[in-house]
Amino acid sequence: MNTKFFTNEDQNTLLKKIEGLFMYKNIYFLDALVGYFRASGYFQIRKFVENAQEIRILVGINIDSLVHQANQQGLLFNGDAEKAQEDFFQGIKKNIQGAKYDKLVEDGMTQLIQDILTGKVKIRIHPKQNIHAKIYIFREKEKHEHGYGSVITGSSNLTGAGLSKNFEFNVELRENSDIEFATQTFDKLWDESVPVDIDNMEKLQKETYLNDSYTPYEVYLKFLVEYFGKSIEFDPNSISNLPKGFKKLSYQIDAVNDGFAKMMKHDGFFLSDVVGLGKTIVSILIAKKYFYSNGFPEYRSRTLIIVPPTLKDDWTETIEKFNLDNVKIITNGSLHKVRDASIYDLIIIDEAHKFRTDTAEMYNDLQKICKTPTRRILPDGSIISKKVILVSATPLNNKPEDIANQTYLFQDSKNSTLEIGNLQNFFRQQIDTYRKLKEEPDIAKVQEGVKRIYEKIRVKVIEPLTVRRTRSDLIAHELYSRDLEKQGIKFPKVKKPEKILYELEPVLDELYDKTIFILGNSQGLKYYRYQAIAFLKPYKKKKYKQADRISEQLAKIMKTLLVKRIDSSFYAFKQSLSRFTSATEAMVKMFENGKIYIAPNLPVSEMINEDREDELMDLIIENSIADPTIDICEPDDFEYDFLLGLEHDLALLKKLVREWGNVEEDPKLTTFVYYLQNRLLSKKINLQSKLVVFSESRETTTYLEKELPKYIKEKILSIDSKNRKDKMPIVRKNFDANLPKEQQENDFNIVLTTEVLAEGVNLHRSNVIVNYDTPWNSTRLMQRIGRVNRIGSTADEIYVFNFYPTAKVNNDIELEKKAIMKLQAFHAALGEDSQIYSPDEQIESFGLFDKQIEEEKDEKLVYLMYIRDIKENHPALFKQIKNIPLRSRVGRRDKELYQSTICYIKDQKRDAFIFVKRNQRIEELTFLETVKIFNAELAEKGIPLHFEHHKQVQSGINYFSELVEEEKARNKKIDNTQGPNEKKANVFLDAILNSNIANENERVLILKAKEALRQGKFQNLQRDINKFQRAIKKSPLKPIVVLENTIKILNTYPLINEVQESLVIEKDTNVHPMNQEIIITESFNL
Repeated sequence: MNTKFFTNEDQNTLLKKIEGLFMYKNIYFLDALVGYFRASGYFQIRKFVENAQEIRILVGINIDSLVHQANQQGLLFNGDAEKAQEDFFQGIKKNIQGAKYDKLVEDGMTQLIQDILTGKVKIRIHPKQNIHAKIYIFREKEKHEHGYGSVITGSSNLTGAGLSKNFEFNVELRENSDIEFATQTFDKLWDESVPVDIDNMEKLQKETYLNDSYTPYEVYLKFLVEYFGKSIEFDPNSISNLPKGFKKLSYQIDAVNDGFAKMMKHDGFFLSDVVGLGKTIVSILIAKKYFYSNGFPEYRSRTLIIVPPTLKDDWTETIEKFNLDNVKIITNGSLHKVRDASIYDLIIIDEAHKFRTDTAEMYNDLQKICKTPTRRILPDGSIISKKVILVSATPLNNKPEDIANQTYLFQDSKNSTLEIGNLQNFFRQQIDTYRKLKEEPDIAKVQEGVKRIYEKIRVKVIEPLTVRRTRSDLIAHELYSRDLEKQGIKFPKVKKPEKILYELEPVLDELYDKTIFILGNSQGLKYYRYQAIAFLKPYKKKKYKQADRISEQLAKIMKTLLVKRIDSSFYAFKQSLSRFTSATEAMVKMFENGKIYIAPNLPVSEMINEDREDELMDLIIENSIADPTIDICEPDDFEYDFLLGLEHDLALLKKLVREWGNVEEDPKLTTFVYYLQNRLLSKKINLQSKLVVFSESRETTTYLEKELPKYIKEKILSIDSKNRKDKMPIVRKNFDANLPKEQQENDFNIVLTTEVLAEGVNLHRSNVIVNYDTPWNSTRLMQRIGRVNRIGSTADEIYVFNFYPTAKVNNDIELEKKAIMKLQAFHAALGEDSQIYSPDEQIESFGLFDKQIEEEKDEKLVYLMYIRDIKENHPALFKQIKNIPLRSRVGRRDKELYQSTICYIKDQKRDAFIFVKRNQRIEELTFLETVKIFNAELAEKGIPLHFEHHKQVQSGINYFSELVEEEKARNKKIDNTQGPNEKKANVFLDAILNSNIANENERVLILKAKEALRQGKFQNLQRDINKFQRAIKKSPLKPIVVLENTIKILNTYPLINEVQESLVIEKDTNVHPMNQEIIITESFNL
């Protein structure tokens, strides 16, 4: 069809038309009237219009906003030429900053600026009316009657999209009368318009990334500014109205601001400052900040605080001091009592690492609480999600699955807010790798493998979700250390642990070593007493699910207990050995009597040994209905070798009981008394003569409480789980340095305690700790040290003493060798229970025998503090750096990085540091790797970008886009990659839906459950559904009963808002696309 119209389809584009006009006509004048002008659009036509001698471009602006602004001020709109100039200038800047990162595009934009400055191109702006017309007038220099030009009008603006990409409707007119009318109209509008300010044009190159004059140092500072963002802003007024006696500390201000920001972005975070830095205070301050920012005063947030029972009183007291409103405190064991979790807006969980096992009932209860939507509904109908603070000093001191489970308390496992949307898939890979490492015999390979695993977890999961400061950080950075010094706060130096070696005489030494061998070696005790259900014959065994695994775990627990008891004290070991022997003897006696009682929840062994079998039978009958684990078996119900194993164990145990019964000396106690009398309470190291002694065994502390007064005059206080609550006021008065002086007492010098005082307690009037048991776990040791290394400590140094057994030998070197050998034997006996797989700890057979106690430093903090210092002490420079545009780049000399480029690219979910090498191979770097390369001295000069720069940046952009698309694809394909348990649950729910017996409300609930499964919202939902499936396979039910029971299961989960939340999230995602941005690039050459 022959027509004057064209639509940018089939290569018949406006760009092609312009190319043809300049090819076949001698165009001298080009006038363009457009609503939008893009520098990148001009670049596309520049090679065609090169021969035009006069180019005029008239741009209309959107005056609607200006009219509205004038009306708001009660003024009559009269066109603001200055405002029009500024709007045009900002629009061109934005266009340059958003243009394709390409060398040819940049050259074109640079040429436009030069063309305007030289006068080749004249641009004017019409400030008084909206111009929606788009017209392009092409004229030769002299008018003639044979078609001296052309007019194109229609919908295309002078933009890349308008020229060739968009569907447009344009028409070309060639009549002279049309050309003349268009030119006259254009001239009229041109005369009414205002010229573009040349000064602004000169600033364009300077104020956009086209400016190549930035130095490496300036680009380095810009990198820090963009990476740390709001964290740079230190606002001391964000914490106010502190109770009397509490100090406003800069590091806590930072923790509050950083934690609040992470909580708002991700719905939760880990508060993981090391022990003794005031995590409770920071948590409460964040809760107060949220209370006043979450719709107050119309809406009054409620906070639920979940704590271990031993810490409830401390939290209650602190909350009262800080006057936190609308708060409830419950203990870990009371989660099931929370009837309506929707009333809470914020959940604070102290000692959150206790919720690291997702199969535990407490975990399930907590996750339901955390995932229940709040009652606060915004005007758009969306519901505010609950916020969660996980308080734990050890976020990384767990297996990968433990970290994952804690994260899932506020993140959906397959729909997270992190860069890694599918956390389940990510953690699955780390867990599998971690488990394979346990089979690796080479310790060095294990260490390296574990390091790699935790590095990935740290960078991808922990860092975005964690606020953590150590004492090393506070001392190393001036902002913190200066503030602490000003406020009279100091942290003592923790001295290297000192060994207390207690020597065993030859006979006792031989018995000790033999006992360890029997307890831990496969040729010794088999712990048959605790493996009874594993040896049942199949018809009996089927009653107990996972009987073999449970039996193995019980045996391992008993072995660990006995080994640790002999390390704790000979007294505690004898007591435990006696009980174990009695329990084994009772089992053998039951075989002799022909009746074996399996009743885990009843005191079977005690009652058998006390000849109270009739009474036991009554108890069994009474409890048999309510307790399905109870069973009465006969000898023939067990495999033939079970009794033989029991008798073998009993013979070994009786022999040990006899031999240890002859041991009367206690060299460990004797050595302890010597140290008490000569060193531990000496004023040289212990100014206040306050001592804290830890043991895992209550029997050991009770034994010491009884024996020590025979040798020393100091007053002793003994604390364990039974008396902690009653004696805590005495502990505080005698050991808490934060208590007002007038309330402090000196009735006790020594506190003997089990682990009940190892968390959340101030004991820092003391500065000396004795670990009476071997401290196998460095985290536990750090927790103990944290009791005395706290804010308010007055001592300059903290002393830690650890007990170790050794043989009696002639010199100190041999003494240590013997001690190490014994510790290695312990390690072998305990197996993997004593191995520490965290990267923060050593995998050594002798624990912390000779290790300096040091806290790690946050390397990132060094760079944050550096840019903060620039802001505080060089504000003009900081402002200059902030104003440097994104995409800034610089060339630098580096032989090792020759012809490579590093790109910092980000979107709303991730920061990526992409290293494009000379051979175009790509590697993703961490922040620390990148910042160490970008780091530059003030005097360093930049060099021109190498010729591969733009190509390498484009490769980085493509790589980043692939990462984003891969993540999107993973999220979209969740249903195709679901695990077997999830599939089973979904198939079961689909079967109910397809049966057409569910009413509308039930169908909606089931669909919400399927959505929760897809997102990985609840760890136990699929387990509960599948458990019910297995039950009905054994005992089939009618379809309607199956439906009723399924609905009961689903109603135990907070599913009610799942679909609504999903729609809100989808809507938000469409409204706020996550556009990627090039932040900084650096290229390297010789």
